[in-house]
Amino acid sequence: MKAGHSPANPLQPARAPDLSGSVQIRVRYAECDPMGVAYHGNYLPWMEIGRTELLRSSGVSYGTMEAEGFFLVITRCEVRYRRPVRYDDLIEVRTRVESTSRVKIRHAYEIALIERHGRVPNPSDPGVPADGVCAVGTTELACVGADGRPRELPAWLVAK
Repeated sequence: MKAGHSPANPLQPARAPDLSGSVQIRVRYAECDPMGVAYHGNYLPWMEIGRTELLRSSGVSYGTMEAEGFFLVITRCEVRYRRPVRYDDLIEVRTRVESTSRVKIRHAYEIALIERHGRVPNPSDPGVPADGVCAVGTTELACVGADGRPRELPAWLVAK
């Protein structure tokens, strides 16, 4: 048994899952175009990192859920880009559970600029949004079994 799980059920976290969290990521050279701007397709993996770390903070990993027959598949995603993120920027992916149903979970995200050129960004720079948030997004995930058919989310994952 991994630390953080209840002894009776490896899928039951020792405490209620967090409804929000954040993780910092440094934008890598390989994620950028020749002008040093992060490619728009990288925002979805960053959002996945935020979602995965939010789940992990409760003591359960996606791997554990999948081993127990619970798979979360994206049914909808949206990203609104406000300002570009650039090579070597430090960004913070802020993730929160927006809503849940019996089978679906919806997350909201903010991709915020924390550091540019080794320092806190200057809000008077037109390339920096006043609130620091460069992109916002949402995802909706449905819970399915190994057969791909919908199944109920684990009860502890449904926000109350």
